[in-house]
Amino acid sequence: MKFSDRAMQVTPSATVKVSNTAKAMIRKGIEVINLGIGEPDFKTPKVIADAAIKAIQDGKTSFYTPASGLPQLKEAIAERIKKDCGVIYPVDQISVTNGAKMALYVLMQVLVDQGSEVLLPRPSWVSYKQQVLLAGGKPVVVETGDDFKITTKTLDDAVSRDAKVLVINSPQNPTGTVYSRDELEAIGKWAVLHNVTLIADDIYGKLMYNQNQFVSLIQISDEIAASTVLVNGVSKAYSMTGWRIGYVAGAPELISKVNAILSHSTGNPATVSQYAAIAAFESDQTEVESMRVAFEERLNTIYPLVQKIPGFKMAVKPQGAFYLFPNVQEAIKLAGVNTSGELVDLLLDKAHVAVVDGDAFGMPGYLRLSYAASLKDLLTAVDRITKFMNQFLKKQVSGGIGIETN
Repeated sequence: MKFSDRAMQVTPSATVKVSNTAKAMIRKGIEVINLGIGEPDFKTPKVIADAAIKAIQDGKTSFYTPASGLPQLKEAIAERIKKDCGVIYPVDQISVTNGAKMALYVLMQVLVDQGSEVLLPRPSWVSYKQQVLLAGGKPVVVETGDDFKITTKTLDDAVSRDAKVLVINSPQNPTGTVYSRDELEAIGKWAVLHNVTLIADDIYGKLMYNQNQFVSLIQISDEIAASTVLVNGVSKAYSMTGWRIGYVAGAPELISKVNAILSHSTGNPATVSQYAAIAAFESDQTEVESMRVAFEERLNTIYPLVQKIPGFKMAVKPQGAFYLFPNVQEAIKLAGVNTSGELVDLLLDKAHVAVVDGDAFGMPGYLRLSYAASLKDLLTAVDRITKFMNQFLKKQVSGGIGIETN
């Protein structure tokens, strides 16, 4: 069997791989703490689950919906965007997808031609690059500084006449970085000037901490909003990762192309999930706030502890999402390994903590730790990593001791 060039150049998701390995170890009875996947540990709020159950009982979920989603769901999305961002999208400018990941995938299919360049900050979420490749495009890295933010200067350094799309994820996976209004305005004006379409991946927009405020590209100006495609969904803020509902909001002509591709690929998202999403968007958001507060407590509790782990360095405290992204180059040397990937393997094998290699996000020498786990598990995980790394310090002092395992 001969596989396509497209299939051969795409690699599996590193975050899914780490999580699957951790789950396999857990099934064998090993007490692994999984900080490798961006999945809230909360159950979906009851008001949302109850709405899904009622839709089933009322006989609403047995049939196809339009490929682009239920009209009622589009209306709920439009109203939620209006309340959260003050921007109005008619329902014909919204398309519902099987999760925000599918929203991003279909946008690459719509916007990217063979050889088109898509600008991606370094670091950035693992699937952006793979989705660009699947569309026949060329991922182009835009460098960042210690704050993990791109600027108009780094964009100028990266841009070419073939650049077509720029992806902005704020709050960002894997760093928790958040762009200010002024920073987004500068980037937005740059994109308009260079005729580059902006994709605003706002999936973590409701997860902001310590009085920091979220701003979306669509809020900056009418000119920038017109050049921006909004992507969002229910997975992170509403703890609905398994329900698989995302959406795209943009110009009518773009949405019509999105809908055409969806009609030949996924068809409609699961009908029961759509009714659950309606309840999520129409709810009073108190459950969302409760979960946000819990994530904030976790961040504030474990951030200083991670800073104290031997060889772990963090230049900037995250402002949103639920990830820490420490520089571990000193830890790599301390542990006597060569790469952050080898350190990931050691931590899983010896400390029984699953994290993700920064190389998956374009930043070798870093690790991503998700604090979407319970505070108890987070404290245990950080304690395990700290004790594990401390053994190397003791080894240096004593002239050599064995490595203990948890």
